[in-house]
Amino acid sequence: MNVKCFSVCLFQYMSGFGNEFSSEDSRCPGSLPEGQNNPQVCPYGLYAEQLSGSAFTCPRPANKRSWLYRILPSVKHKPFTAVPCGNLTENWNEVEPDPNQVHHGKKYCSPNLASRQGLHTVCGAGDAKTRNGIAIHVYTCNTSMVDRCFNNSDGDFLIVPQQGEILITTEFGKMMVEPNEICVIQQGMRFSVDVFGETRGYILEVYGAHFELPDLGPIGANGLANPRDFLCPVAWYEDRTVATGYTVINKYQGKLFACQQDFSPFNVVAWHGNYTPYKYNLNNFMVINCVAFDHADPSIFTVLTAKSTRPGVAIADFVIFPPRWGVADRTFRPPYYHRNCMSEFMGLIKGHYEAKEEGFQPGGASLHSIMTPHGPDADCFEKNSVAELQPERVAEGTMAFMFESSFSMAVTKWGLQTCQRVDKSYYQCWEPLRSHFNPNWNNPILV
Repeated sequence: MNVKCFSVCLFQYMSGFGNEFSSEDSRCPGSLPEGQNNPQVCPYGLYAEQLSGSAFTCPRPANKRSWLYRILPSVKHKPFTAVPCGNLTENWNEVEPDPNQVHHGKKYCSPNLASRQGLHTVCGAGDAKTRNGIAIHVYTCNTSMVDRCFNNSDGDFLIVPQQGEILITTEFGKMMVEPNEICVIQQGMRFSVDVFGETRGYILEVYGAHFELPDLGPIGANGLANPRDFLCPVAWYEDRTVATGYTVINKYQGKLFACQQDFSPFNVVAWHGNYTPYKYNLNNFMVINCVAFDHADPSIFTVLTAKSTRPGVAIADFVIFPPRWGVADRTFRPPYYHRNCMSEFMGLIKGHYEAKEEGFQPGGASLHSIMTPHGPDADCFEKNSVAELQPERVAEGTMAFMFESSFSMAVTKWGLQTCQRVDKSYYQCWEPLRSHFNPNWNNPILV
């Protein structure tokens, strides 16, 4: 497939989702082998290395792999040894289960930490060993990774910056990712992060599945997140020896390990395949909404999904609530009251969340666990129950999102205690709700 290549500022990208891409650094023309993947001698004396993101025998539509042509293969390194995990964990039994609504109303702090130490696990479920599960982390850092990279052997990272742009260097090339954009670093891909001041955001990690575009069904061929708006980096390499040692950090079975090597891992001169990192600007989401009455379910705002083995049930969905028009007649327009068989983790990139305009700062979060009731606070209900219904812009200047999962997620000790961000008075926003029941009520629509 021919792939369009273009520049965004100083960075070049290729457009498409799940395409068969190919790229070579312009400093080494002809570095991609012609007609085969693994020639006896690669152009420029490179090594051929395959990165598999699926089993060899997966059906063709689900088969993910890329061939990398690199100056030295990734196998050249010293043994891995365990390193401290900090607040990164896969222990879902640190504290007793708690079905209450959890609200981190304030943004997470940003200590003087590099990217690895700045990862904090908030909640999750499942098991990386059996390749079935989910974890939600936040990151806070203001120090770049120097002569270090990260590799997640457990699953895919979907990264949602909230404050500060991040420059991500991968084996496939470079991506600049800003707030209101997301990026996905798939399982096994090595990457390093440069930051430019205080930086924070959210990470959704899934084990055992890759993110896909949701099926559109009766929506048709176009809509929601369109494939052409996803961007993949172009090949870029550095041939750099690191005499003091380059550290590769590997997340494996929920723990962190590190090894040393004497060269940069970003030495891929050319590559081809359909298993790549990618980014997406949330402003490009084509919103679909109700134009008559009632609500369509929030699944119409799904950007990416990681499917489970059960049809229609996701390990995780990434859902956004972007600026849009609200025009529904005879309808309570904010989100409805809800008990859900899925877990809902809410985050806020910017603005004010429409169902709770006070007490939810950008950079904060909430978790409404399986079957835990949630919905608009009392002020929101009273105001919108009597509002004159005119066409209006909803969520203008705002970008809220949800990580929704079929897993019953446990909150970590850091998420409930250590972070000191839990709003213990959260339940009180619903306490002023009062009964409006009138047994003698006459429906004005029917009178």
